Amino acid sequence: MEELLKVIDKNALIVGFLVVGVLAFLSDQFSKKFLKSRIPGSAIAIFLGLVLGYLGGVFTDGSKGISDIEIFKGVGILGGSMFRDFAIVATAMGASFLLVKKSGVLGLVSLVFGILIFFVSGVAIAWVWGYRDAVSLSTIGAGACTYIVGPVTGAALGASSEVIALSIAAGVVKTIAVTIFTPVLAKKIGLESPGSAMAYGGIMGTSSGVAAGLAATDPKLVPYGAVTATFYTGLGCLLCPSLFYYILTFFS
Repeated sequence: MEELLKVIDKNALIVGFLVVGVLAFLSDQFSKKFLKSRIPGSAIAIFLGLVLGYLGGVFTDGSKGISDIEIFKGVGILGGSMFRDFAIVATAMGASFLLVKKSGVLGLVSLVFGILIFFVSGVAIAWVWGYRDAVSLSTIGAGACTYIVGPVTGAALGASSEVIALSIAAGVVKTIAVTIFTPVLAKKIGLESPGSAMAYGGIMGTSSGVAAGLAATDPKLVPYGAVTATFYTGLGCLLCPSLFYYILTFFS
């Protein structure tokens, strides 16, 4: 056992990849076999990650979640700012400008309105919860945009771990809701063409939720919704910790 712990200690990052990979695999299998993909495996994995982080903090009385447990310290490295920023850039690189260009003004307008609507909604919820400082309001508002924009904004503004966790939770709830209700409401809102899928992806913004919801509606619409949803994340990461934050400083 001592030798095994030494190997784990020397290969902490690899162990971190292994833990996250196993968690993602099990979440994806659970989603497919028990939930019929109504809730994306990524949303389940994120929720379980939050639970494990909470339990890790409780058991160790630490502040870094599960990475406070020695054998899981590689998870802390994997979840650090360097890998987070790399993942965001890699996601944005997967978007095709030619596809976005086809959506024209409709795609641009949907992106701006989508971010504004959810950011304001998140700020309103944070206000009801009792938060009054601009940092917390911006972080939770950003989380309502997506569970990626939330922690990026929180890290940039120096928000507490509690507020960042709330922002991630808000984004996960949104992802699950979008996944479930997209196929149910698709016909009622006219979600039947590539143009409408681009507008929908731009308004809702959550890449995994939009992709899963459109896949259940019409798989042919997935690339169109996903591409604007991807740019939504990038635009949110740009606006929430800068322009939106400075606007909130005048009112908080």
